[in-house]
Amino acid sequence: MKKLFYLGILGLIFFEVANVYFIMPMPGSQRMNSVDLAYFLHTWRWVFRGILGLLILTGGLSAIRKQPLWGLGSFLAASVIFYLTNFEMAADTMFYQPSDLQLKNATQNKVGKERVVIGTVVNGQVRAYPIQYIGYHHQVKDTLGGKPIIVTYCTVCRTGRVFEPMVNGKLENFRLVGMDHFNAMFEDATTKSWWRQANGEAIAGQLKGQTLPEVDATQTTLEKWLALHPNSLVMQPDAKFQEEYDSLSNYENGKRKGQLSRRDSLSWKDKSWIVGVALGKDSKAFDWNRLKKELIINDIIENKPIVLALAADQKSFFAFKRPNAAAVFSIKNDTLYHHKNAYTLLGKSLHTAVPNLAKINAYQEYWHSWQTFHPKTKR
Repeated sequence: MKKLFYLGILGLIFFEVANVYFIMPMPGSQRMNSVDLAYFLHTWRWVFRGILGLLILTGGLSAIRKQPLWGLGSFLAASVIFYLTNFEMAADTMFYQPSDLQLKNATQNKVGKERVVIGTVVNGQVRAYPIQYIGYHHQVKDTLGGKPIIVTYCTVCRTGRVFEPMVNGKLENFRLVGMDHFNAMFEDATTKSWWRQANGEAIAGQLKGQTLPEVDATQTTLEKWLALHPNSLVMQPDAKFQEEYDSLSNYENGKRKGQLSRRDSLSWKDKSWIVGVALGKDSKAFDWNRLKKELIINDIIENKPIVLALAADQKSFFAFKRPNAAAVFSIKNDTLYHHKNAYTLLGKSLHTAVPNLAKINAYQEYWHSWQTFHPKTKR
């Protein structure tokens, strides 16, 4: 009987470690295509635990009578591992959403103007969310222009995305469940499907293949954002998480030393910064070092001419469709020029007779992340 006890103990330890290994950044785990296995283990976790627990109960009395130290020690070890893997190492017990989401206007704002933000506009309402804060929270729920939104960020991929949390026409709640290929994953409350943060796609579960509606967003410094949107509200720090915010104070500048969130200063390394643009089935990654040197890049993606521009602060970037392939843009003093036509960094024409430029989404990201989720990307 005692063999059943030890079989249950070893099985429980192995299962709990495996249940966490595939969805957390452990050696080798994030380079596997293991999300389906991870989802299977997670979905049936209570069945596995029930069977293994029954083995432990069946042989427990015999094991403790014959080898009390080994029996009690083994049970204690399994209990500690169960606690660590389900509480200390669980994603949603390591990262929390703001307990008090405060938004202030430019006059009341206390966030440094040099900070990088993810800014978005919905139905005329404007908000800015500092990366330093959303990088810890991973997601922030808000309502903007009458629409519910979730502002998400993954520091390991350097991906900032804004989505409408709407699934099949219904408002959905999401929790951080772990990561896959170094990208944060969220679990919806209704079907328990898993969703990838980098593109809002369900990658496991009942809703696999569906995507969340994406909301246009721009990454800039707060100073540049407020210059372009003086009426914007700005997310303020939640005092409860100040220590966590402080730990990310040098993240946006690429000065962190950790393997997961450092920066490669050379181009086209795993942790090199790129700006990614995807149009239709085509995508392209632009080297951040080249963009800083040239400030503006005219290119073509899926037969559509585009322009990518970097502001004078060397942090704020913008992308637009060009009127045609022959229209070559330049930039000076944060103004875009094409012949005699001039445009703001919002793409707004400074001449009433000339149409505005159409904005397109562009994302600053680690090269390993963009390449993983856009395997056919050009660079």
